[in-house]
Parts: sequence; structure tokens; C-alpha cells
Amino acid sequence: MIKAIRILGAAMVALAFMPSLTAQAQPAATFPGKPITLVVPFTSSSGSDIIARIVAPKLAARWGQPVVVDNRPGASGNLGAQQVAMAAPDGHTLLMAINTFTMTPSIYKKLPFDPVADFAPVAPLAEASFVFAVNPGVPATDMKSLVAYAKQNPGKLNYATPGNGTPQHLAMELLKSKTGIDVVHVPYKGIAGAITDLLGGQVQMMIASLHSMRPHAEAGKLRLLAVTGQARSAFAPDVPTFKEQGIDVMDGVDAWYAVMAPARTPPELVARLNKDFVAVLNSSEVKESLGKQGLVVRTGSPGELAALVKSDMTRWKKVVTDARITLD
Repeated sequence: MIKAIRILGAAMVALAFMPSLTAQAQPAATFPGKPITLVVPFTSSSGSDIIARIVAPKLAARWGQPVVVDNRPGASGNLGAQQVAMAAPDGHTLLMAINTFTMTPSIYKKLPFDPVADFAPVAPLAEASFVFAVNPGVPATDMKSLVAYAKQNPGKLNYATPGNGTPQHLAMELLKSKTGIDVVHVPYKGIAGAITDLLGGQVQMMIASLHSMRPHAEAGKLRLLAVTGQARSAFAPDVPTFKEQGIDVMDGVDAWYAVMAPARTPPELVARLNKDFVAVLNSSEVKESLGKQGLVVRTGSPGELAALVKSDMTRWKKVVTDARITLD
């Protein structure tokens, strides 16, 4: 009798846990059960927005559900990231992240999310070189003449960024610390406004992704002085690297793009998402489309993305500390 009671009790305990176990397994089993939202934490024309809008119809065809691109700019990408961190871990709300994701933890005193604990890495997607661009009104044709001109006019020149704490901001602060120039930061709420004012001459210079600057340079509206990376970009072979011009701190300052899911997304669903994103990104059509925008496809596993996030957080913490960048 006692043995039977124990068995019955154990069975009741097991049944009590079955709903929660079923709920955990359900997202992977039912995905995709409704439209999927790709949250872009920056404005239109940003790298993450370009990638999202190119892959969205391909993913929709693969999943048999609409894929919506939702731009949620603000706070260096934190607003969009917070939205995804709070979403259900069922694969239907995903973050189109950029490496700002690894910078804000060192910049903001308080974040409404934890970049590691509140997200499940899905896949790295692509990379883009950064380029140093100036308005044609600036009398500089290379970095040497730019540095000399800036030193002749300390505090009189402005540089634009898509916002405080963005990769462009940190890259420029790194350059300032290396060259000793005194130029004033003008943060915008996204890349579009920053480019508009750079073209209009309200600001004189900017570090930004090559894909966003090249069309304006080709039209003669901007001048490109240097590109990041160990070697010149195939998308702008006439633009020398920073390193070629004696500035050796700008290697690896390129932007990378990735997709993140909310934490507690089931591993089997993360694997499914990874497989689908990797397949779409590596299709010849998508590679060609992104290539025209200066974006190079670089996919990988969830583990590789997790390692990249952690290593970059360590790296940028030093840059932020040295530049004394803090935001509320």
C-alpha cells in the first residue's frame, strides 16, 4: 500500500510539471505559427536595416509566414534590443543586431537588459568596412592633411555619428586619441540625419560604413580619405587604409551584423533559425545584393556569435574607459 501511494505521488508530481515542459517545447514545435518580426534598432538605410529588408522576403518564402521589418531606433540601439529581450522566446521576434550591442554595456550606467543573459545568439550575418568621409569643403585629401587641418582649427570642426555609443562614435574617439585632434561630436538619431548634415556641410566629417558613404562619394558629394581593415576594400579599391597612412589602431573596427533571439529560446529552435538564416544569407542572390551595398556575408554558429559578443565586450570596455565615455 505504501509503495503504491509513493508511486501515485511520483506520478502526480510528474504530471504537475508536464504543462511547463510542454510549454517549453511548444515554441520549437509550432514555429512559425504567426508573422515574424525582425527588430532593427536603427533607422532606415542603416546596415542592419538593409540586411533585414533583403532577407525578409526570402525568409518569408522559406517559413510560409510574413516577415516584418520593425525599425525601433534610439539610445544606441538599446530601445530595439530591450523590445526583443522582453519578447516571448518563440522565435517570432528577433533582433537584427550590430556590434553596438557589445559597446553599450560599458557606456551606459544602467541598461534595461543584459546582453549575455537576456539573449540567445542565433547567427553572425555580415560585416562592413568603415570609411572616414569628409565634406568637400574640408581642404584635406588624405589623413595626414586632415589631421594637420584639424590641429590648426582645434574645437572648430564637428563630426557626426548615428548616436552616442554607436560603433561610429567609438571608432572616432579611438582615432582622436591616436592622432590628438580636437573635433566636436554631434550625435544624431540615426544614420540618415547624420549623412544629410554631412552632405550639407553642417558637420565636416564622419566615420561610417562604406556602403552608406560610397554612393555619395561616387556622386562627388563626399570625399573618402581612409578605410578600416588590414587591406583595402574591394568596394573602394582607390581608398587607402588607415594603416597605410600611419594610423595603426583602426584595424578590426569594422561593423558586424548578427541576429539574436530572446533568452530561453529552445536550443532546437535556435538551431532551426541559424540554419535558415545561414541558408538565406549564403544564397547567391542575397550575397550579390548585399555585396552591392558593401556588405560581406560572414555567417557562423550560435557558439561563434556568443564568443564574438564576449570578446568584443572586453575589447570595447577598454576603449570606452580610455575615452571616458559615459551615458545615463
